[in-house]
Amino acid sequence: MPFDKLYFGTAGIPLSTQDPTTINGIKRVGVLGLGGMELEFVHAVTMSERSAPLVKKAAEDSKVNLTCHGSYYINLNAMEKEKLADSRDRVIKSAKMAWLCGAKSMTFHAGFYVGETPKKTFDDIKEQFQIILKEMKKEKIAITLRPETTGKGSQFGSLDELLKLSSELDGVLPCIDFSHLHARSNGKWNTYKEFCEILEKSRSALGKDFLNNLHCHVSGIEYTPKGERRHLPLKDSDFNYNDLMKALYEFDCKGVIVCESPIIEEDALLLKKTFESFK
Repeated sequence: MPFDKLYFGTAGIPLSTQDPTTINGIKRVGVLGLGGMELEFVHAVTMSERSAPLVKKAAEDSKVNLTCHGSYYINLNAMEKEKLADSRDRVIKSAKMAWLCGAKSMTFHAGFYVGETPKKTFDDIKEQFQIILKEMKKEKIAITLRPETTGKGSQFGSLDELLKLSSELDGVLPCIDFSHLHARSNGKWNTYKEFCEILEKSRSALGKDFLNNLHCHVSGIEYTPKGERRHLPLKDSDFNYNDLMKALYEFDCKGVIVCESPIIEEDALLLKKTFESFK
């Protein structure tokens, strides 16, 4: 279901949360005046099916939109069958728990080229997505899978690859990480014109409804010619968040912008304030 506006949130429990549990983090997000929180299942699914309904209720009560980041240990282009099966299992487990918690979408890094051509990698990863989607349908897991644009050229996940994948598979949409695109290109995709190009290309490939249903990542970022090195506070990097917020406003975007900077709530509030300055 499309969103009614653009919300800003934190990648994980806000740092200022006393007694940092998931539920307390959701409440803290609401107190801060933000509208989103990403469940971080990056190392493991740190939630039980018994706790999930309590998390869902806390989010509903605090009017916080939940998203999820799945495991770092996923490679849907792995050469070994066992690693492929483990990767699929990690996607499904994260997606199921996130869905039970009330999250609308779950993002993850889909895989690596591992010496294969981009076309073969695309075809192989698409096949793995089809297996995952079939299993999710069987288990009635109704959550959108969001492969993320990645920060290094060695990783599958350019914008064009994810737009093509999403246009060919139901239940899949890109998680656009604008900072990753900036790092992956060694400093490009960082002007108002370029941000508009990203949004226009996405709208052209997936339709206007996609811009009403965004799940995106933003942070400051340090990079080398090989791509992403680490996340930084927004003001400590060259990432042009002001022009990105202007582009998102001009395109009337809706959804959730998740801040992944080291100072997650401070920078999420900065993004929100900057976006609202264009009204």
